[in-house]
Amino acid sequence: MWAAIRTSWPLFAGMAFLMVSNGLLATLLTLRAGGLGFGETVIGLVQSGYPIGSLLGCLVAPRLVIRVGHVRVFAALASIASTAALIHLVTYDPWSWGAMRMLSGFCFAGLYVVAESWLNGRATNESRGSLLSIYFVIQTGGAAAGQMLLYLSSPDGILLFIVVSVLISLSLVPILISASATPAFEAPERISFLELFRLSPMGLTGCFLNGVAQGAIYIALALYGRAIGLDTGTIGALIGVAMLGGMLFQFPLGRLSDRIDRRLVIVGSAGLAVPLCLALASAGGSFANLFVLYAGVGILGGLTLPIYSICVAHTNDYLKPGQIVAASGTLVLVLGAGVVFGPTLGSLAIEHYGPAGLFFLLAMVQGCTVATALFRLWRGPARSGAPVAAVAIAHGVTPGAARLHPDATPHD
Repeated sequence: MWAAIRTSWPLFAGMAFLMVSNGLLATLLTLRAGGLGFGETVIGLVQSGYPIGSLLGCLVAPRLVIRVGHVRVFAALASIASTAALIHLVTYDPWSWGAMRMLSGFCFAGLYVVAESWLNGRATNESRGSLLSIYFVIQTGGAAAGQMLLYLSSPDGILLFIVVSVLISLSLVPILISASATPAFEAPERISFLELFRLSPMGLTGCFLNGVAQGAIYIALALYGRAIGLDTGTIGALIGVAMLGGMLFQFPLGRLSDRIDRRLVIVGSAGLAVPLCLALASAGGSFANLFVLYAGVGILGGLTLPIYSICVAHTNDYLKPGQIVAASGTLVLVLGAGVVFGPTLGSLAIEHYGPAGLFFLLAMVQGCTVATALFRLWRGPARSGAPVAAVAIAHGVTPGAARLHPDATPHD
């Protein structure tokens, strides 16, 4: 494992820069758009451009890598993403911002494709799970760290946009100076939506609903903070706490789902999130102590964000090892479809029902998740006697990450 980590350090370093910049940019744009007078619904629609671009990136980027190679694709996409971040400084209309968000989503998805295929080329059967866990920590921790950079300056200035551009540009340096040869690329196959739905209705439905919840948390939570009068740094910290909660809860919930029916874990996690959402909504933003808000949002992130990984593991329980990689493409696209709706629904809820609307929306989504899991417990068959291991998966991964799953067919 340590040999694989040593040879992959340029990738991990580059990904750390990318995730910090991506986490910072997502919240920065929400706050800057509010300062420009964009309404909540418009901001949600603009931010929905990112997951739409990501879906396209997952489909197109593998072909680009096959044609011109890892390093050239990584360099080209990072350069475009860096430029797209700066264009927000010279345009002030939602249409151009939405286009740049789509372009950013396309570029970052392509960068993840390169990263995951690179890791697969370095992985051995013994190191796959460990490399995927490190990748997950870098993705989640980097995005959370990016929120802390909001303390550096006001979103109305240019400094934070320059920081984003610089970080994206710096991600190129470790990759370009690495002496390691890039691995061969093998484009992942896919299983059709209907075929996978017949195998695991819970997995697909849960991934979509969790995508809606993740989109609302990552984007609309900044609108919630702005609506209750939090300053820029506090809003960033609030989103960072939600991400860190998801990272901390990921491994214990995953281990628990390896020991009991995963649907029971989903029922328990989503079920606990419902009253927590209602409690946060009833507070109406009047938190005398910010620690209470941080604690509530952190626990909410911990109960909500890991559900995607559990749904993926639940689906994999019903697949043959050779189908895991193929199925991951459909699961990623389903999650992305849910993320498209999350920012818009969250912003609509805040615009029409006030700050509490966001948590009412999340309570509804989690309630639907509980109902789906209970229905599948009643109607669905029990999982196989030898389930796969649940592994941590961040929301930003692409289908290529499934090749790192320790129970998937090796591709060394």
